[in-house]
Amino acid sequence: MLIPLILSGGSGTRLWPVSRKNLPKQFLSLTGQGTLFQQTVGRTQLLPDVDAPIVVASEDHRFLAAEQLLESGIEGASIILEPMGRNTAPAIALGALRALERDPEALLLVLPADHLIGDAHSFTRGVEQALPAAQDGWLVTFGIQPDRPETGFGYIQRGEPIGDGAFRVAQFVEKPALPIAESYVASGGYDWNSGMFLFKASRYLEELGLHAPEILDAVRAAHASAKADLDFVRIHPEAFSKVPDNSIDYAVMEKTQRAAVIPVKCDWSDIGSWSALWLAGVRDAQGNLREGDTITINTNNSLLRSHDRHLLATVGIDDLIVVTTPDATLVAHRDAAQDVKRVVDELKAAGRTEHSLHRVVRRPWGSYDSLESADRFQVKRIVVKPGASLSLQKHHHRAEHWIVVSGTAEVTCDDRIFLLGENQSTYIPLGSVHRLRNPGKVPLEVIEVQSGSYLGEDDIVRLEDVYGRS
Repeated sequence: MLIPLILSGGSGTRLWPVSRKNLPKQFLSLTGQGTLFQQTVGRTQLLPDVDAPIVVASEDHRFLAAEQLLESGIEGASIILEPMGRNTAPAIALGALRALERDPEALLLVLPADHLIGDAHSFTRGVEQALPAAQDGWLVTFGIQPDRPETGFGYIQRGEPIGDGAFRVAQFVEKPALPIAESYVASGGYDWNSGMFLFKASRYLEELGLHAPEILDAVRAAHASAKADLDFVRIHPEAFSKVPDNSIDYAVMEKTQRAAVIPVKCDWSDIGSWSALWLAGVRDAQGNLREGDTITINTNNSLLRSHDRHLLATVGIDDLIVVTTPDATLVAHRDAAQDVKRVVDELKAAGRTEHSLHRVVRRPWGSYDSLESADRFQVKRIVVKPGASLSLQKHHHRAEHWIVVSGTAEVTCDDRIFLLGENQSTYIPLGSVHRLRNPGKVPLEVIEVQSGSYLGEDDIVRLEDVYGRS
């Protein structure tokens, strides 16, 4: 049984302000059809005899992963929720233990959720080519044949051939300086380290137990205490906090004697920065990658991304990144794209929220858009999916006014339940137990005006919630 294991725990800080903690890059549509996560899952469906995927995701992103799997028509997937990040070696171990519950001979195809592959058929051929070596007990990684010297990737040196298109790994090399990267490309014997793997689940656990037994023991204990919750597998936070943080490369691949590499050329990118997205995208005659409503005059070799219908105009610029969102704008030189994460660090240090939350925040029931806020009031646009409802809740510090813009609202307010249609409104007093539900078949849109001494999202006491939130 071939089981895709999708690793979806990254935060994508270098793609700020579009990628943020609550909506990281793997769940965004950055290029092509669908999100990077959906593209990754979709590629696995091209493989013969492939089983439903296992997804390892952050607790914070559980509904994003579930909803995007549903939109992709994927059924029977397992979504394992990490209570905190512990890097790739433990995440893959969780997936391997889950896979062995389906099939003791299961093969795991390990794929990061946030990579771009332009040539899916070449990737599929690479996986099929790797199957015999994986069946023979090799831990196979996929090396990307380089088309340029790149200092942002690690490299894999090929050793002697071990089969049809497969080579023993001679060594893994850290991100090199430019002259060394140039020598690697000129030699023809080095590939980029893609972070994608194929191996038997049992073999990975064997090698992990041999080279990092403390990780395996801790992951086994955490997996044993896992609980099923709706469509998710919840890992106990206290048990998982004891798992050492380590990558598969350091914990296993650089130590095992059974590492193999399959070189592939599949138009791959890890989309690790805005400059990587510029390089991977379709650029115009002036070398500009443009998204949204843009006007360019004497502008060259730049990435320009405008939010929604907001016009972005540039005059006389070269080699820049200009990205707008409703609440933040980034302007950076393409050569400094890796330093965008320093902006995120500054925002965290200042206690601001722009590193984690968009103005539009997605929830399992729909979304809300914070339109305006000031001292003692806030205005939100709330959209509730058909048949969905917010939790039964109350607030200690604020009252709310709801105005229905479109659709039909079912309102619970203390001991009353009533319907509101378009252009109707109601008042939710401070401390009242209330709920908003959409009983209709079209989205419900409501303007909410909050007023009070404190308007933070943590002033919510949930009394009943179908999504398992506390």
